[in-house]
Amino acid sequence: MSVSELKERHVAAIETVNSLREQLKQKRRLLLDTDIAGYAREQGRNPVSFGPTDLVCCRILQGHTGKVYSLDWTPEKNKIVSASQDGRLIVWNALTSQKTHAIKLPCAWVMTCAFSPAGQSVACGGLDSVCSIFNLNSPTDKDGNLTVSRMLSGHKGYVSSCQYVPDEDTHLITSSGDKTCVLWDITTGLRTSVFGGEFQSGHTADVLSVSISRSNSRMFVSGSCDSTARLWDTRVASRAVRTFHGHEGDVNTVKFFPDGNRFGTGSDDGTCRLFDVRTGHQLQVFYQQHGDDEIPHVTSIAFSISGRLLFVGYSNGDCYVWDTLLAEVVLNLGSMHNSHEARISCLGLSADGSALCTGSWDTNLKIWAFGGHRKII
Repeated sequence: MSVSELKERHVAAIETVNSLREQLKQKRRLLLDTDIAGYAREQGRNPVSFGPTDLVCCRILQGHTGKVYSLDWTPEKNKIVSASQDGRLIVWNALTSQKTHAIKLPCAWVMTCAFSPAGQSVACGGLDSVCSIFNLNSPTDKDGNLTVSRMLSGHKGYVSSCQYVPDEDTHLITSSGDKTCVLWDITTGLRTSVFGGEFQSGHTADVLSVSISRSNSRMFVSGSCDSTARLWDTRVASRAVRTFHGHEGDVNTVKFFPDGNRFGTGSDDGTCRLFDVRTGHQLQVFYQQHGDDEIPHVTSIAFSISGRLLFVGYSNGDCYVWDTLLAEVVLNLGSMHNSHEARISCLGLSADGSALCTGSWDTNLKIWAFGGHRKII
């Protein structure tokens, strides 16, 4: 077979795939006869109401000299780790705003950070393609810096996200610009499993985010520049359990719903979406119409402890609080006093759901707490 014939067959195959993909989209649209918000309105449900003192900025964590890229809470709620363009990790006491550790990184180009379940170590990764582990109880060197206790090397692209397996200090999952996710054994420093890459069911572009289910730590979801999210079982690395379509831009962030049966996504297309793990169906789209042509990207998301609220950070500095039942914005932290002055790059909820921390390109982190008579929901 000649080269020209092969090219013709390749073009024809691409056209067939695109046609089938469009047919699948049409089939999915026909199945989506309603969404959660439509059903809730039929049942006469009312949105959550917020007063002016129900969610207030109670702490401003200042200390970074560069853009804040990532943050994570400890499970016991009172400590936060943040990663910044200034090449440092800072561990904060969320109750006092004091810094307990300022860790100078071997590579300044950090993109992600995470606390271990026990809160005794932190992990970070970035453009050096390595996930570095720091034991917070280790002695410092002569310059007062913590040394790396373990380097997890193996990715062929930048490390975009990392998360410890719940209740395990010895395993974590990373995502990377090399289109893969990796489950690591921190004790040995070796890869336990690689998800994607040469496998056809893997992502076809950079993987930007991972979220591990708290109800079943063998399951995790990943979001990618290929506009999809994929569900994985750590026991079966050779193929994704399910692929979720719907977004029309990079999927920057993914987060499991508290019950583990659903997960949320946030994308460059300006939408957040809620998917059902068991059926693969899209349950809801969260999108706020904007007057200008510029659609702000979704950078990070977090669910409240009950799942009734969805906190969403945007590239224009807005931070919407969505009512997940009715798909309505009930509060915009970006329009409140003490709001951030630049892009919201990351956010996270404390383990007990009582406080939200947001990080921004304005170099600050802010802690928002439920006040007044507002119950934690």
